[in-house]
Amino acid sequence: MIGNLAGEPHRPGRIEVVCGSMFSGKTEELIRRLKRAKFAKQKVEIFKPTIDTRYSDADVVSHDQNAIPSTPVEHSSAILLLSADIEVVGIDEAQFMDEGLVDVCNELANRGVRVIVAGLDMDFRGKPFGPMPALCAIADDVTKVHAICVKCGNLAYVSHRLVPGDKRVLLGETQEYEPLCRECYKAAVGGEE
Repeated sequence: MIGNLAGEPHRPGRIEVVCGSMFSGKTEELIRRLKRAKFAKQKVEIFKPTIDTRYSDADVVSHDQNAIPSTPVEHSSAILLLSADIEVVGIDEAQFMDEGLVDVCNELANRGVRVIVAGLDMDFRGKPFGPMPALCAIADDVTKVHAICVKCGNLAYVSHRLVPGDKRVLLGETQEYEPLCRECYKAAVGGEE
């Protein structure tokens, strides 16, 4: 904490976004940052959408099985209610949250809270996903992480869906998705785009 001109304690709030395709290490990076904040004895609270039950109903879990306890929420407004007196707020799988998440993150940062958000920036069609584009626009810091294309070894661009269907939200892993670079993605979808 730093003092303002009147000598009152003030925490500079900020919004940090970690985005990229599936298998790029977004949740791993979120967990790393949150564990560092906990080690520094900061008050930390982690949230995720209730829809994300792949590895755990409550914990945020990476593909490598690293985990951190979290609070599942149905709507972004619950984050404001549950984060009073918190110094660092983490939010995983933000693409599944409602558009109100942008205002929630802004309000928290304006209160002096460090907000760390992780999520897919694009869906399986390569289109901007949920509130992530707006969060990237208002963030103080954006970290784009990349998986490796499973076809050619270049940096991945998108999470290519391997199973049929047009439903935008389909929870899955390596059986349902693969990270592909732009060229391999174009080859995989052919004229579908």
